[in-house]
Amino acid sequence: MSKRGHIIKKVDPDSIADQLELVPGDAVISIDGKELEDIFDYEYYINNESILMVVRKENGEEWELEIENQYEDLGITFENGLMSEYRTCRNNCIFCFIDQMPPGMRETLYFKDDDSRLSFLQGNYVTLTNMSEKDINRIIEFKLAPINISVHTTNPVLRCKMLHNRFAGEALSKIKQLYDAEIPMNGQIVLCKGVNDGEELERTIKDLSEYLPHMKSVSIVPVGVSKFRDGLYPLEPLNSHDASKVIDTVEKWQKKLFKAHGSHFIHVSDEFYILAGRSMPEEERYDGYVQLENGVGMTRLLEEEVTEALNKLEQDNMEEEVAIATGKLAAPYIEDHAKKIMEKFPGRKVHVYTITNVFFGEQITVAGLITGQDLISQLKDKNLGSRLLLPECMFRSGEEVFLDDLTRTDVQKALQVQVDIVKSSGQDLVQAVLGPVKENEASYDGYELKEILYE
Repeated sequence: MSKRGHIIKKVDPDSIADQLELVPGDAVISIDGKELEDIFDYEYYINNESILMVVRKENGEEWELEIENQYEDLGITFENGLMSEYRTCRNNCIFCFIDQMPPGMRETLYFKDDDSRLSFLQGNYVTLTNMSEKDINRIIEFKLAPINISVHTTNPVLRCKMLHNRFAGEALSKIKQLYDAEIPMNGQIVLCKGVNDGEELERTIKDLSEYLPHMKSVSIVPVGVSKFRDGLYPLEPLNSHDASKVIDTVEKWQKKLFKAHGSHFIHVSDEFYILAGRSMPEEERYDGYVQLENGVGMTRLLEEEVTEALNKLEQDNMEEEVAIATGKLAAPYIEDHAKKIMEKFPGRKVHVYTITNVFFGEQITVAGLITGQDLISQLKDKNLGSRLLLPECMFRSGEEVFLDDLTRTDVQKALQVQVDIVKSSGQDLVQAVLGPVKENEASYDGYELKEILYE
């Protein structure tokens, strides 16, 4: 912990902290005599009926505050949201997409985190390789859950190779510790052709299924291969045959595990079904979309939501022509949804444009990795109508900036069209095509997602 304590950035009006006359610039030193390592210590220690908190004021005075908080939030936001430095990744994974970034991009895109605390706060997946026994014990003591784990393989030797870390195999034992403590977990496998597929994938699924019911789900996502791989481990993108083999393996295990545990447990991202040319699984097979942020079931959910949204709306006589731009992976499905919208609302005309990823290479087909420059170059001569709709995942989280640092304003100026950013749900898509929802008309409950690189 910093010797100056944890600096308060903001105090909510009428909160407990406000009533105690705490202000930005004050520093929290300890709670019940315990120094605070990070946000989890803080959240854990304030979760009592009464606490004794030591605060240093900006003038150097130290206040001892006896607080009867009745399990309420104190209303404090700290300068550092994590209340400590981020932990960087100690691995050099053969599939890491950050290593495939070209030079000259913004600095934050080259930062590799492997911080277990972000697993709870933001849903990040962590490898467990930089977690100490103290970290594991604290998760167990505080009952932090769920923890999302990048497993990739349960073969210790192969995991060391894939993560390029001689401790990566040993780290697998921490899954057993979390299982014994009944800590809920989710797993992820980045599938690399000729590395952790085939028999190795069978082994991994089998081993992880033994951690049911505390290992809630596991997703398999295909490795992303950009054109910037000079000097990196030779990886090939999966083809249709590869995808079909993986689907067959997973569906075999799904049937077995659902019969035994009532959970399908192991899931593949939508890209496998698209590569294989197969229909998406029925909604029930996604177990409530437990792995949605890994691209598992997004296509099915979008279809269900578009259908539901359209069924709630009445036809109108309005006319407008708009355009939608997306990646190669999602484009056929967006085209289908656009047709459904136009069938119910004949006055609307929707153009769907597939953007080829020239920046990272044509093997990258997800919308979340499309740059502003690719949008501009490929849409400059297209009929865009009165508005261009772009999925939220193309932009930096909470901002209007593309991966190449071009902005929504840059694209608007270059293409001379209004750009609307569309959230991820089917309801949001329908609403965006039909225009802003007016007061007293239909409203939508959008399904909010964190920043992801899959759409």
